[in-house]
Amino acid sequence: MSINNFRAATRQSLQLLLMDEDTSKFAEPATETTRVNMDREDADGEERDPEANPLNEPLLKRSRTISFSHLAMVGAKVSHIESLDYEINENDIFKHDWRSRSPVQVLQYIFLKWTLAFLVGLLTGLIATAINLAVENIAGYKLLAVSDFVEEERYFKGFVLLTTANFFLTLFAAVLCVFFAPTAAGPGIPEIKAYLNGVDTPNMYGANTLIVKIFGSIGAVSAGLDLGKEGPLVHTGACIASLLGQGGTEKHRLKCHWLRCFNNDRDRRDIITCGASSGVCAAFRAPVGGVLFSLEEVATWWRSALLWRTFFSTAIVVVVLRAFIDFCSAGNCGLFGTGGLVMFDVSDAIVTYHVMDIIPITAIGIIGGVLGSLYNYLLHKVLRLYSLINEKGKLQKLLLSLFVSLFTSACLYGLPFLAPCTKCDASQSDCPTTGRTGNFKQFNCQDGYYNDLATLLFTTNDDAVRNIFSTNTPNEFHPLSLLMFFALYCILGLFTFGIAVPSGLFLPIILMGSAYGRLLGMAMGSYTQIDEGLYAVLGAASLMSGSMRMTVSLCVIFLELTNNLRLLPMTMIVLLISKTVGDSFNPSIYEIILELKGLPFLSANPEPWMRHLTVGELADAKPAVVTLCGVEKVARIVEVLRNTSYSGFPILDDGDVQPEESVTKVTELHGLILRAHLVQVLKKKWFTPEKRRREEWEVRESFNWVELADRETNFEEAAVTKEEMEMYADLHPFTNTTPYTVVEKMSVAKALVQFRQVGLRHMLIVPRYQAHGASPVIGILTRQDLLAHNILSCFPHIANSRGSEKQT
Repeated sequence: MSINNFRAATRQSLQLLLMDEDTSKFAEPATETTRVNMDREDADGEERDPEANPLNEPLLKRSRTISFSHLAMVGAKVSHIESLDYEINENDIFKHDWRSRSPVQVLQYIFLKWTLAFLVGLLTGLIATAINLAVENIAGYKLLAVSDFVEEERYFKGFVLLTTANFFLTLFAAVLCVFFAPTAAGPGIPEIKAYLNGVDTPNMYGANTLIVKIFGSIGAVSAGLDLGKEGPLVHTGACIASLLGQGGTEKHRLKCHWLRCFNNDRDRRDIITCGASSGVCAAFRAPVGGVLFSLEEVATWWRSALLWRTFFSTAIVVVVLRAFIDFCSAGNCGLFGTGGLVMFDVSDAIVTYHVMDIIPITAIGIIGGVLGSLYNYLLHKVLRLYSLINEKGKLQKLLLSLFVSLFTSACLYGLPFLAPCTKCDASQSDCPTTGRTGNFKQFNCQDGYYNDLATLLFTTNDDAVRNIFSTNTPNEFHPLSLLMFFALYCILGLFTFGIAVPSGLFLPIILMGSAYGRLLGMAMGSYTQIDEGLYAVLGAASLMSGSMRMTVSLCVIFLELTNNLRLLPMTMIVLLISKTVGDSFNPSIYEIILELKGLPFLSANPEPWMRHLTVGELADAKPAVVTLCGVEKVARIVEVLRNTSYSGFPILDDGDVQPEESVTKVTELHGLILRAHLVQVLKKKWFTPEKRRREEWEVRESFNWVELADRETNFEEAAVTKEEMEMYADLHPFTNTTPYTVVEKMSVAKALVQFRQVGLRHMLIVPRYQAHGASPVIGILTRQDLLAHNILSCFPHIANSRGSEKQT
């Protein structure tokens, strides 16, 4: 008996055993040897070492089928998650479309791609400028009004004004997120990362989300909350790209033929990548850093053509920002106009290296890795707590956001009164300052004195970074003030992220890291020649790398932020050390958020134990694959769509091969058809009374490639009559005749790498041996089947062996 016949017979007997049970629960048929050994394990009451198994029994024994959920948290509610079709569906309709395109049409398609990249950069730059203008003016006039009360020593009225203004600004942002677009809350970067990995995140890129993201981030940042606008700007750029690519919203969309050509997952992925890069560029005014951020952190799939378009988009963003900065520097934009294109310029600092400097630089990297991983751990706990609070309703979300706002306002206003006043140095001509900006804020001090803690707290987050990065000011801050600042922003950073407002992680982490970096620079004293402000820059870089686990893109972003190329060697060392230390404790913060939301993200690095498991064993742990014939009965199609939730089905055809002496019946794997294409066939009632293949001209009259790009999977709208149930549908023209296949003996690790790098939705498993009467396909792999925790739930012996390895 051949292996395939045995496998087919085993599957048939398994299906008969499970007909009266829940279809989602399958058990592996055990051989006599397996049963004896299982009974022996039960009798002994203890688990045997897997490496002690005899050679005639399998190392891995399955206890249940691979189980997974298609649900994940998107915004404030649980949504149904599906994978995206990044693979080119090479069916007959697609092939005809590309063959029929003229060179002029191909050039039009390429030109439209570059046009969309230009528009993404232009609109992202304009919106980022508008957000910056609004934040600087709202927060600036608020701080000016409060400063007037402080100068007049009406401290309580100043506190009431600051708290009330921040309260209503937070209320405005929270109401928008809670009632109009819950998906706009948070940074949006984890969802973008999941989308570019192949996970469809519903309602993440709609017009409502874009509008709420813009106005919500203005309100939240102007309220003085410990969050940044960098993450929301990345999400904003992705929303702009998505809306441009599909020609508008779902309800109001341009019907232009060429825009409809972009209504597919593959082209939409590329344009959203351009949007994410443009968002990072607009946030940090770092065009090269924006491209590298998408390459290193966000995008799963990359190619040279995409690199050129993202760089083109970020270049357009920089041009727009530069034009508005020049316009606003003349005082045409209210309180906005200072800072220039480089946000935190430290180019005036003289960087000289000393042999002893390697010690504090290494220490900064280690501290950044430890604190970054600790921050990730604590934030994970806080987000779990917030999820329990948010489940209770919209009112609880609002109250949580408002409580954080009140606590933040009290700390920002009250803590500077605890700091001592410092006498101004005679060499500092701008000391003290009384406006909304300045490096030596007078606050509650008498003339000739300044409050160093108020310089960091009683200002916007951007100005706080500029102040703590300031160079050639060795005695500006007291160590106790920096400790209070660091402790406060650690607490605020943990409890602010996760409330129902648009929020970013970049700026809070920069503020925390710069505090302990400057402290270390002060502790070094005369033992180092590096400026304290540069130590603050290195501390910020180390904590960002320790939490987000980025290196190359962060290095370039910090160089573009600070405009000091001499920092490059030290920044590289710090980033490498902090990332290495952080990786030894826990994943990056974005991976933690992806896991909390339940998004099925495929990591680039397979688990080591995946090399000892084959895809054939995964196929045995799944329900039997559902197949269709090339010319299938309509009743069978309706039955399959109604009783399964699968998104792809192998198409099998019977055929003949003629060896030298006899004719042998064989089954051909014609390809794979998507669920959406089956729905299209039912909706258009593309049936024939007799069982036959349709002519090519018949296909072209009824379908085109643009229509098949739609992801419509609701077949209930297609009312099929009883007479039509007995008819036939030719599925050959819609079948992808070149699906990716793997042999059943391939390791799961190798299959995972191929699945992720190519951007697949389905991967067919074919048998190692082809036998008469055996099916040419034994299973289908999806991203859910390749997730480590789903596999471990089905093969507990792997988990047990992993635990024993860790103990040894």
